[in-house]
Amino acid sequence: MFTRRGFMKLVWRGGLALAALASYPVLEVMARPRVTAYRMTPPGWTPGLRLRAAVIADIHACEPWMSAERIGDICDRANALDPDVILLLGDYVSGMNLVTGFVHSSEWSKALAGLRAPLGVHAVLGNHDYWEDLTFQGDPTVEPFAKAALEGVGISVMVNRAIRLEKDGHGFWLAGLGDQMALRPGKRFGRQGWQGLDDLPETLSQVADAGPVILLAHEPDIFPDVPARISLTLSGHTHGGQVNIFGWKPVVPSRFGARYAGGHIEEGGRQLVVSKGLGCSILPVRFMSWPEIVLLDLG
Repeated sequence: MFTRRGFMKLVWRGGLALAALASYPVLEVMARPRVTAYRMTPPGWTPGLRLRAAVIADIHACEPWMSAERIGDICDRANALDPDVILLLGDYVSGMNLVTGFVHSSEWSKALAGLRAPLGVHAVLGNHDYWEDLTFQGDPTVEPFAKAALEGVGISVMVNRAIRLEKDGHGFWLAGLGDQMALRPGKRFGRQGWQGLDDLPETLSQVADAGPVILLAHEPDIFPDVPARISLTLSGHTHGGQVNIFGWKPVVPSRFGARYAGGHIEEGGRQLVVSKGLGCSILPVRFMSWPEIVLLDLG
């Protein structure tokens, strides 16, 4: 017999289940990042070159979701992975309005200054690093404040630039693109549409020998245009869709939909790894898209 007491227990348990379901996306936002590891030998990789890289993407610094203290903890975890090099893929600034406070560039850059690797810490900028810089939007000839903040703490920022590094006598290249969606449209900016600052041909023209090239590009949408000369492309931006309902990703910020939402992708023999990132944009929600640090063991 179904009693009133039994009915109230059912309602209570159902309410708890609904509350847990409703709160889960926020809990995932604040979760300790997982380390997602990939072992691979990319095409064109130099025999004998073994490289470990820690990849950090999409921090989106803001209170309470991504405080300077939390960024510092993430940096400590990345350091503990003992990488040869640390690569930052952009979007350091908030990108959200549902915040209790904004973390100034002097604070998030100071937290990132704790990153340590023998071959250095190297970065590109993301779309939000440009979008929230209204001075830059009005005059793209000025230095973006995110670039100044990173370089002020000793982090190399690459905007359509390639640099050569060496590990155990083997050379390789890091190539960093300007952002593909950097300039916002609007009458006050004198632009009718989105404009990118990326210049892939110019960037690759700086590669002066046959060493393998790792391309850092905040958005993965450049990947179909990446030539076979690039051994590995690394991107962020998508947050894994940020909401992943058992494989269905309703919103992925890419013109290719979920094609490059996250993970290791191979097309035509070319290799791409897209990080799900750490923070959030637009809304502080993650569902089945756990924040991550990517660890690459190459060669």
